[in-house]
Amino acid sequence: MTTPTTPTDDPVSALAALISNIPVAMLTTIGTDGQLHSRPMTTQKFAFTGELWFFAARSSLVRWEIGKHPQVNLAYAAHGDHRYVSVSGSAQLVDDRGKVERLWNQTYEPWFPDGIDDPQLALIKVAVEHAEYWDAPRGVMIKIAGFLKAVGGVASPAGGHGSLDLPARSTTGG
Repeated sequence: MTTPTTPTDDPVSALAALISNIPVAMLTTIGTDGQLHSRPMTTQKFAFTGELWFFAARSSLVRWEIGKHPQVNLAYAAHGDHRYVSVSGSAQLVDDRGKVERLWNQTYEPWFPDGIDDPQLALIKVAVEHAEYWDAPRGVMIKIAGFLKAVGGVASPAGGHGSLDLPARSTTGG
């Protein structure tokens, strides 16, 4: 996995690459009790331009929490690749039939049995503001480098860690 290393890299493309093959994020909101509440959410496949999209039920608590406190965090983890990404941004509830039609697929029917016409189906849009990532080195070469460091003083490769600030975006509509 290639990760951004300089501030001149395009943060939108860099974040898209970091999370592209991680389908589920833990969405954290501030709950009615003032505590942090997290739940797994499937990130909708869509060309990433700085916004992440999720389906939610209109009657869900997450919709109320976002309405009260729009600042959220999304945690992505690709354990096998030793890649972890923390994304913060501003969430909002969006009613956009066209966007629902573009994002919909049959795997959501257990939650929304009436498909795109399900009255409970709603969208959450997160306008990403900042991301932090950890992309640890892995594999046989890392073990070899560690061995060489132990016996010969050769430095082992460091894992990638950095942050990305995304350009400010409009928080209206879809």
